[in-house]
Amino acid sequence: MSPNERNEDLVRLTSDVVSAYISNNAVPHSSLPSLISEVHASLTRLGAAPQEAVEEPKKPAVPIKKSVTDDYIVCLEDGKKFKSLKRHLSTHHGMTPDEYRAKWGLPSDYPMVAPGYAAARSALAKSMGLGRKPAPEVKPAKAKRTRKA
Repeated sequence: MSPNERNEDLVRLTSDVVSAYISNNAVPHSSLPSLISEVHASLTRLGAAPQEAVEEPKKPAVPIKKSVTDDYIVCLEDGKKFKSLKRHLSTHHGMTPDEYRAKWGLPSDYPMVAPGYAAARSALAKSMGLGRKPAPEVKPAKAKRTRKA
């Protein structure tokens, strides 16, 4: 859109807004020029390119070193305690564990599950025999036939 077309659109929109306002409100003739200029300025600002918002780096809700304990992991976004952080991140913050680690500058091996909880689950799985290949079945050896003499 050329600047001339844009200006024509702004004038048309300004006249539409001002005429609608005047038809529903009592406005003295002396305030019409200021009303028109204010509406035009507002529409011009709305049509301008949006300014980039400068985002300040967020501080974690708790210190990173204190976020992992044996019983729970503290979410750096909101400070809540969890045994497993992955589901909370996806449902409440719309993040994957990798995005979370990148946002807070965490190492790639930063846990998403409390260490004590992971150990308890591991012990339970091992006691049930999970994670092992089944032992091959031992077939009984066939008895050798002997000849009768």
